[in-house]
Amino acid sequence: MIYWYLFLTFFKVSCLSVGGAYSAIPLIREDVMSMGWVSEAELLDLIALSESTPGPIMINLATYVGTVQAGLLGALVATLGIVAPAFGLFIAIAKLGRTLFKKPLIEGILNGLKPVLMGVILATGVEMLIEVLLGSEYKPEWQAIAIAAVLVAAMFGYQKRMKRSLSPIKCILIAAVLGVCLY
Repeated sequence: MIYWYLFLTFFKVSCLSVGGAYSAIPLIREDVMSMGWVSEAELLDLIALSESTPGPIMINLATYVGTVQAGLLGALVATLGIVAPAFGLFIAIAKLGRTLFKKPLIEGILNGLKPVLMGVILATGVEMLIEVLLGSEYKPEWQAIAIAAVLVAAMFGYQKRMKRSLSPIKCILIAAVLGVCLY
């Protein structure tokens, strides 16, 4: 029965996550946490881990949750659930060609979805930022605040001094070193 729930949960997330992985995070969060499969803290760790490992975030999350809940078969079922809708859509788009996207109705729908997706992604990011910086009981975590402050200072300082942006890889390395030192 767990296999069916894993497949359906991630199939639904994949079908409803227009705009990619970041728009899927609220859906994954709601469904996975309501099933009791992971806690809030585990999910935040999973998102951070999925961001820093190769591969799409949604597939990494589905595979991990499937593994934790039902082993290797659970990982395969959850991954299939997250991949199947996108694969089907890809095949349909390949068949229909570019003519579909040139229709005014489809263009209007896609243009209307862009600001909505930006709002969903921004709201999720703000909620996760509050969770990380203030903790689950909204008590400030000085380590997370210190890491964020150092990263912001490093980015602005580098921008001012070097006249270009700090590389994301350097930001990740700085955060990793600070995380090891402070936690």
